[in-house]
Amino acid sequence: MKVTAPKHLSARGKRLYRQTAEDFELGDEPHALRLLEEACTALDRAEQARKVLAVEGTLYHDRFGAPRAHPAVKTEADSQVRAARLFRELSLDGGADYGSSRPPRIGGGLA
Repeated sequence: MKVTAPKHLSARGKRLYRQTAEDFELGDEPHALRLLEEACTALDRAEQARKVLAVEGTLYHDRFGAPRAHPAVKTEADSQVRAARLFRELSLDGGADYGSSRPPRIGGGLA
């Protein structure tokens, strides 16, 4: 089934959207397409922030001369995390069920 990607996505985002929707047959589930759209939008935003950082650098100096992280650093990181969570929500791993809808435990905490 041919899927049309949302117009606001970049060319790269549109390719990812179409390929994922077709490979995983998401076309009959509107909520899944919406999650996919949001994930691709988040990846586009991360890429936009990465381009800004490539030009402006990851640090700037505030009015007191103290080095600070560029705001785009947080935008990039937040967008990557958002995309990862949305892709996980889509369960694109072939339907593997690990017995819980919670993300896996990282470790190091209390049992």
